Amino acid sequence: MGRRTRATRSADGQLLARRVPYLPETGYGSAAAVGSFAPNGYGLYDMAGNVWEWTVDWYADGPAEDARCEEDSQDPAQPQFRIPRKVVKGGSFLCADSYCLRYRPAARRPQQVDTGMSHIGFRCVKR
Repeated sequence: MGRRTRATRSADGQLLARRVPYLPETGYGSAAAVGSFAPNGYGLYDMAGNVWEWTVDWYADGPAEDARCEEDSQDPAQPQFRIPRKVVKGGSFLCADSYCLRYRPAARRPQQVDTGMSHIGFRCVKR
């Protein structure tokens, strides 16, 4: 059986699931422009909500047998699924409260690689 853990909270101690501004009751029933809302307590913008974000990681139901963190690690070869899936993270404006109470950067879900939807996108990084 799993263990009970504390809910994910922001730097100021508030529950993250209750602070996502993209939910329909806030007036945002569609994707919002980047930076439309104030940054979180860490100074980061748009870390959860708005659109699910594609990652480069292949989805697997559990950790790899040789899972480890390396400075220059690369994703392993594509898993042998009938329909290949990548990891998407963050949740979207279409999420129901009962589904996206897990809004948090670490949450992940599988998505077929040939999917194109209005609520899946990319996180662009400016250096």
